[in-house]
Amino acid sequence: MRNCVARQSGFTLIEMTVVIVILSMLAVLVLPRLPFAHERDLKTSARTLAASLRYLGDLAISSKQHYRLRITLLNNEVAVTRVIPEGDELAVRDGTLNRLSLLDGIVFSDVVTPHLGKIVEGEAVLDFGPLGVEELAVIHLKRIDDSRFYTVAVYPGSGRVTVLEGYQEGTLPEEDEEESR
Repeated sequence: MRNCVARQSGFTLIEMTVVIVILSMLAVLVLPRLPFAHERDLKTSARTLAASLRYLGDLAISSKQHYRLRITLLNNEVAVTRVIPEGDELAVRDGTLNRLSLLDGIVFSDVVTPHLGKIVEGEAVLDFGPLGVEELAVIHLKRIDDSRFYTVAVYPGSGRVTVLEGYQEGTLPEEDEEESR
């Protein structure tokens, strides 16, 4: 009869502990660098709004029509109408403009224009005409449960729309203005 010693298979407690320590160290190093969904949603909402504002400005210029963008801060709704010469407003049939909305959890903090000042409640109205947006507008977006902001600035005359991280007052910092010229 042969003496066979059965070998135990598996990991020792020390091997398991070393693996767990290594994985924990990797998690501590990698997790802070991963973009979280809520930050991505805020940035995506700001960029989508900026693209829609650019599109609306281009549409007003190319069609030589007047449009009005209404932002209702209480319920975070955005609506676009076409303003006819008599002053009445008509619904737009453009699918792109009818789908303007923010992602869930993202809200308008305020809208600032030279004419209306800082609007934190109620409705902000931006007019777009054959020359684009009629006055500088700065729109601040934020997460409901966070203090992070994104700023969308719409410039008259140039059709320029910029997106900046953080809560920016008025116009862009000088270095950003120089880069975009």
